[in-house]
Amino acid sequence: MDHLRALAELQEQFLETTRRADPATPVPWLGRWKVEQLVVHLARIHHWAAGQARRQQETPLGRGPFDLPQLYAECAAELRETLAGLDPDAPAWAIVDDGVPSAERTGTVRFWHRRQALETLVHLWDLRAAIGERVEVEDEAWLDCLDEVVTIMHPRQLRLGRLAPPAARLVFEPIGSKASWTLGGAADDAPVVAVAGPARSLALLAWGRRGLERRGADEAGLEVRGDRASAELVLAAGLTP
Repeated sequence: MDHLRALAELQEQFLETTRRADPATPVPWLGRWKVEQLVVHLARIHHWAAGQARRQQETPLGRGPFDLPQLYAECAAELRETLAGLDPDAPAWAIVDDGVPSAERTGTVRFWHRRQALETLVHLWDLRAAIGERVEVEDEAWLDCLDEVVTIMHPRQLRLGRLAPPAARLVFEPIGSKASWTLGGAADDAPVVAVAGPARSLALLAWGRRGLERRGADEAGLEVRGDRASAELVLAAGLTP
């Protein structure tokens, strides 16, 4: 994927949707959040990530209240312009280096191209789903989103001691893809549970937006092979921050 291009396109869709969405609309899978909190959150994340890419502490945005579309447009533009103006291979502060010895850190500006594109994708889904609309992107983006959870976000949670190694090994099997992703960290004799389904559903499952309860899994087109209860325990602990 061209992540910088994808970021701009997803930000444009997010901004357009903020102009139509009622700020008071609940986003139930995000606790007590409403659309207002979701938009402010993503704006703050963009602003923070721009500072991380520059290796500078960001200036806090304040508590608001905010004009939501204006706030988001400004922070989205700041992030895009920052990333476009920096060498993608230049060192950057990056969450991939959290808990890693300084001599082994690999964070670059390019990391933020991908991280912020995928952050925007997930939250665009949150926003659109809250108002009963869909997000239309290629499976490539959702597969990338799933890969990031398995290879970066979940290992970081383990590295920082936020999660115990999972008691079951989860194998994500996207329909139509030759690749599969295995969530590591479990003991060698741990039960293996395979979850097959559309790329979108698997990515949203990994990000805690879907569940494996039978009805929800069926509606998302997911098929579970193995001990469903063991997989549900792993997912319930959370794979991402």
